[in-house]
Amino acid sequence: MHTRSGLKLSKSPLARHDGQTAGASRKRVCASVKAVDFFDGLPDDLVLLILSKLSSTASSPSDLINLLLTCRRFNGLGTHPMVLSIISAKGLSVRATTWSESAHQFLKRCADAGSLEACYTLGMIRFYCLENRGSGAAMMAKAALGSHSAALYSLAVIQFNGSGGSKNEKDLRAGVALCARAAYFGHIDALRELGHCLQDGYGVKQNIGEGRRFLLLANARELTSVFSNQKAGSLAVAASSLLSDFGCTVPAVQEHDVNRFMVEWFEGKGEGRDREGLRMCSHGACGRPETRRHEFRRCSVCGVVNYCSRACQAMHWKVAHKLDCAPMERWLDGGEGIPAAGEGGGDVNFEGQ
Repeated sequence: MHTRSGLKLSKSPLARHDGQTAGASRKRVCASVKAVDFFDGLPDDLVLLILSKLSSTASSPSDLINLLLTCRRFNGLGTHPMVLSIISAKGLSVRATTWSESAHQFLKRCADAGSLEACYTLGMIRFYCLENRGSGAAMMAKAALGSHSAALYSLAVIQFNGSGGSKNEKDLRAGVALCARAAYFGHIDALRELGHCLQDGYGVKQNIGEGRRFLLLANARELTSVFSNQKAGSLAVAASSLLSDFGCTVPAVQEHDVNRFMVEWFEGKGEGRDREGLRMCSHGACGRPETRRHEFRRCSVCGVVNYCSRACQAMHWKVAHKLDCAPMERWLDGGEGIPAAGEGGGDVNFEGQ
């Protein structure tokens, strides 16, 4: 160090020692900070709370799966029942093209953790796709006991058709009761199905006025659902004519992801099912197949299309079939054969006719 007089003074040994000590202390502190992993210091309860929030808002299965692959701790806590029990419907949205045993086990693990959505999804896949009727119905029943509206409605469809059994195993009264329960929770297809049952006296005493009220309520709930799920200014897209009763042009309500799964699944098995004589519901977004020949009811006008339920018939009629439906006499005049009426019995009356 230089003074004003130009003399050079050296640091005292004590000063040098203090400087070295301070530098060494700083190095030790830095080293200790680097060695500490603050993530390991977080309590499991807090991490579980964060993972549960992520699980309940997951937009796809990959959101949770990528998390499980991050580290050993995430893998352990991410499969905790607290996390899997509230996983979102999108988090369980598996695709038929990527279906595997690991996907099956993941859905089962979520169902065992208490996820009603997983119980319903796995139940539908087992009942219709894997043809494990008993296990699939039991899984849907578990979801229905938890007041899962889609599971209640699906069980109603099974009762109406006697799916998985013979024609004699149909239970129309049970179907109406399940439909009424699903309608109580606001399920749109159940409201529409119940309305048609009341109008037609199908499985319940006929009450045309009450049936019409349920049909109007189904349209109103659908209208509310569409507007609540769409951002302002994004409604001028593909229209749903189901809402034409209100003079509105709005997007159609999306089907449940498990319906999309079944559509994809049976598209890949179409030829085999055609050889067995088993038909799909003509409403393309439904995905339900027959579990025995001539299970579904056919259109009473053209006899060409068939439906698993009156709700699917009403949807397909207003969206597409009213443009294609032609009376049977026209087919006979053209020399075309009409498929024979099967044991499924019962005509499907079009809404409004």
